Amino acid sequence: MTNHIDRREAIKRVSVLLGGAALIGGSGLITACAGDRPPSPDAPTAKPIGNFSVDDQRFLDEVADTILPTTAKSPGAKAAATGPFMALMVTDQFVPEDQTIFRTGLRTIDDNCRAAHNVGFMQATPEQRTAVLTALDKEQHEYQRNKTREEPTHFFRMMKEQALVGFFTSEIGYTQAMRYKETPGEYQPCVPYVKGETIWASHA
Repeated sequence: MTNHIDRREAIKRVSVLLGGAALIGGSGLITACAGDRPPSPDAPTAKPIGNFSVDDQRFLDEVADTILPTTAKSPGAKAAATGPFMALMVTDQFVPEDQTIFRTGLRTIDDNCRAAHNVGFMQATPEQRTAVLTALDKEQHEYQRNKTREEPTHFFRMMKEQALVGFFTSEIGYTQAMRYKETPGEYQPCVPYVKGETIWASHA
């Protein structure tokens, strides 16, 4: 990962995408994102991260890639090794209770996929995966609206947050899904906007 990218601003943008909510892991995410990213689970150097096996990281890669798939403009979350990043963030930044909720969510996704489509999430088609995660997203929205302050965050909310942070703080997310231009550069207080363009990534 290119370490000069302003991750603090990227995380702020992710918070805006999630409706301004505080991210699980708090300010520690900013510091944690500054370190080296773990390799893809398919890389020869891949290894377990905390309680997440390499297979768990592959599972998270597919969850993240379903949330943020490849488009005509940029690769998806899997290309940015977002799954291992999520495993690292949960291991390093989540309190034990939230780690347990997050990990239990992996089994819930797989169980829901089997119940709906008679196949595990890793064997499901992209359409089946999307249907499962869409249902869970609706569930977490309803839960988050009605939960008390003492109740924990829904596991799928955690996964969406980490997928977004992982992707948009990666070099792929920052330079291809968004537009990035290094400083120094010409100061332009106002530039034309063309409908459909991606947002500009902040300067380093």
